[in-house]
Amino acid sequence: MLQSSDHDSLQSAAERLRAASVADLLTQDPTRVDQLKIEAASLELDASKQLIDENLLNVFARAAHNAGLTEAYEQLITGAEVNVTEQRPALHTLLRGTASETLPDAYQDVSDTLMRMQAVTDAVHSGRQIGATGKPFTDVINIGIGGSDLGPRMVCRALQHTSAKLNTHFISNVDPHDLDVVVQDLNPETTLLVVCSKTFTTEETLTNAQRARAWLIAGGVTESTIGQHVLAVTTNLSAAAEFGIDEAACFPMWDWVGGRYSVWSAIGLVIALGFGWQAFSSLLEGARTLDEHTRRAEPTDNLPMMMALLELWNTRYLGTDTHVVLPYSQRLEYLADFLQQLTMESNGKRVTLEGEAITEVTAPVLWGSAGTIGQHSYYQLLHQGNRRFSADIILPLTNGDVDLDAHRKLAANALAQSRAFLIGRSAEESRALAKSKGLGADLAPHFEMPGNHPHSTIVMHAVTPETVGALIAAFEHKTFFLSVLMGLNAFDQWGVELGKVIGRQIRTTLEHGTGLDQLDASTAALARAWRNANHAS
Repeated sequence: MLQSSDHDSLQSAAERLRAASVADLLTQDPTRVDQLKIEAASLELDASKQLIDENLLNVFARAAHNAGLTEAYEQLITGAEVNVTEQRPALHTLLRGTASETLPDAYQDVSDTLMRMQAVTDAVHSGRQIGATGKPFTDVINIGIGGSDLGPRMVCRALQHTSAKLNTHFISNVDPHDLDVVVQDLNPETTLLVVCSKTFTTEETLTNAQRARAWLIAGGVTESTIGQHVLAVTTNLSAAAEFGIDEAACFPMWDWVGGRYSVWSAIGLVIALGFGWQAFSSLLEGARTLDEHTRRAEPTDNLPMMMALLELWNTRYLGTDTHVVLPYSQRLEYLADFLQQLTMESNGKRVTLEGEAITEVTAPVLWGSAGTIGQHSYYQLLHQGNRRFSADIILPLTNGDVDLDAHRKLAANALAQSRAFLIGRSAEESRALAKSKGLGADLAPHFEMPGNHPHSTIVMHAVTPETVGALIAAFEHKTFFLSVLMGLNAFDQWGVELGKVIGRQIRTTLEHGTGLDQLDASTAALARAWRNANHAS
């Protein structure tokens, strides 16, 4: 946890730097860009446009050391009980082989599962495993929610430019329109389902799975052959069997893997089915390379550790309200959605590991969208609004075999927005602009922009399985390091569980009309309105 002396040092640094200009710091120090650049696992973090200086870097290094970040990371990857409320480790790094020598038995289970995943992937792609009517599979639908959806959905979108083996689709919303839209152009005879529910009791997932099952049967798959079209990621083998899924078609999930950290597990089966085993293996390799960098590098040369220190600095000491993720690649359009869960579900907490109240902000509100889309919607607020924010701009340098001119325009927009965040537009420049437009000086303030918005640029050579794996791992570790600095548990989500419990109670109310007197007046009135609209007796 952050020590009080380091907290005081960070507060003093904030008082010193709050009025400083990052543009001036860049001008004054020709070595700044090189000094604030960290390379790891095909990624490059450019922190030169953050409101930091060399003295603050020394404070960062000391704070990381005193908080025991390196030691905490070693505990994480070697199986310490870091999830204290559920009394278990968080071993998502083991899924990609990191520190496997420390936990040989657990890794044997992982290795066996990976071999089974590879075997079914190869069988489907070779045509050895086919549908009930003898046709090869062309499409795969992943049915899950939360971490069983967001991670694989994001990765599959990122890899769509590669040579696809099967078309990948995702269903997560219990709203029936979600499923109806996905299946409307698919052939049940050539469609494979992957149902992801550790307990096989997740309400949204099981509702969608039953509707998808009915769609298969209506399309020519029989009750007795349904198992040829369904794979499951679950530990509840009996419930899966009742659904028609054979034990051999079930892949395990372990208690020591949280949903938002699970893309590396059998939850990623849809990735392998969609793009081949080599793509999934390369995803793991990219993450493992980032893991090893994190294990070895010193704090201010450690990419995810530096990302965590910067977010703590911006949020708690510079008072930024939100953090916006801006990937200049349409392939990464789901990155912000994935990171919302990773960041806010992990660190959206109000007590420390010891149960003591936390008064400071623990996680910024994270949001964002891909490419130039946001420039024509919310960037106006970023440039001229009065909300303080920090940002990550994600910039792939190459974009494969595409129109180079279009890619050049995309990159120009990314660099232009980064520079605009930095320099803004001064009062003098605004007066000159107003004059050039034939307007009076009294309108010049409408053109002013403060600039000096702290942000980093994360550069990737290209969007590949390796770089995507490294990018996800970097944000995972950033999230964990922040939890250590703040002294909280990044691996439980009791706020999510509360909504589920109340949801089950209200579902009974909507179905039977009972329990209305146990609800508050507003919720009871809304429940009655729903029952009346749906002619519930």
